[in-house]
Amino acid sequence: MSQIPDNLHYTDSHEWIQDNGDGTATIGITDHAQQSLGDVVFVELPELGRTLQAGEEFGVVESVKAASDLYAPLGGEVIEINEALEDAPESVNESPYDNAWLIKLRLGDTAELEQLLSSEAYGELLANSED
Repeated sequence: MSQIPDNLHYTDSHEWIQDNGDGTATIGITDHAQQSLGDVVFVELPELGRTLQAGEEFGVVESVKAASDLYAPLGGEVIEINEALEDAPESVNESPYDNAWLIKLRLGDTAELEQLLSSEAYGELLANSED
């Protein structure tokens, strides 16, 4: 069973979003996503300063069995990337909600947060996809 922390928002493409409360958000991939991918061997992240639109592809996570595109759940400017993943991509498997966050965005429109899935809605999405 996948971990789904209550304090985060989610997308149906399996990204998690933490509202940092200051107009920024931290983004990563969910426990379900890392389990589906298997052993992560490479993470490609965007350049600092890049402006993303909600739904835009911003990177790739590669595992021993698949490559998966990453999509921006919100629009905004990339203000930080998790450089530690360059040397330790396996942290995505070990700690998807803590050490293995991917990027931080300065949000263009904080109202976009309201369009994301709650932990309950994401849990229902996963339960329905297993049927």
